[in-house]
Amino acid sequence: MQDAQDIINAAHQMADAARTAILPFFRTAGLAADNKWQSGFDPVTEADRAAERAMRDVLARLRPNDAILGEEYGATPGTSGLTWILDPIDGTRAFLCGAASWGVLIGLSDGGAIRYGLIDQPYTRERFEGGFGRARLLSDAGERPLAVRDVGLAQATLLTTYPEVGTADEAAAFRRVSAQVRLTRYGLDCYAYALLALGQVDLVIEAGLQSYDIAGPLAVVQAAGGIVTDWQGGPAHRGGQVIAAASPDLHRAALALLNAGEAA
Repeated sequence: MQDAQDIINAAHQMADAARTAILPFFRTAGLAADNKWQSGFDPVTEADRAAERAMRDVLARLRPNDAILGEEYGATPGTSGLTWILDPIDGTRAFLCGAASWGVLIGLSDGGAIRYGLIDQPYTRERFEGGFGRARLLSDAGERPLAVRDVGLAQATLLTTYPEVGTADEAAAFRRVSAQVRLTRYGLDCYAYALLALGQVDLVIEAGLQSYDIAGPLAVVQAAGGIVTDWQGGPAHRGGQVIAAASPDLHRAALALLNAGEAA
């Protein structure tokens, strides 16, 4: 892509702007949250809205012809054939709890695939980057390459955000995988995908995702050598059921267990 460097520069400026917008709200007393759901609790805060506005302002200045799909402010059309997919705070529940497992997600789609992405954790100042030949973690400690590790299913660590996973059938499918791995952990939101790309864990399995939940993480995991698909092995960039695996063998083994109930 001819303007890859311009895209990379814009993404980092967006992540910087989102950090500046979000951090004044984190771990502050009395942070208010509105509920998007009539039943249950899906919070959104002024930090979410401020971060997306800040990222949109960067795009308006640097790349006004690109389209945008954001969690808080929806879709804005463009003429370039490129779409930025933005989740200003993935893990708002964690944000409200003061836990640093939330992140800013930025992904770039060319209409057919996700070409580039960032997972940025403003509080820990960690930025995971994938695409255009880059697979790296940028932090105050310097730059570190991202690379998945290769272990078998019995030695794998599995992450997901919610113990309920999704529907009853989806939860049962998840438990079939969980029963075969060494360790299962919950609640890390987008940071789970960052840890997979860093070679710390091996599987992330989720359901009920939106495109803005997975676009940025997908690019980062794939750049690190991992595999991201839906539960049938197809494209995952539109969300829904998602599995991210560190190796082809691990991916095949987990997919077989996820779909074992279909043949029963």
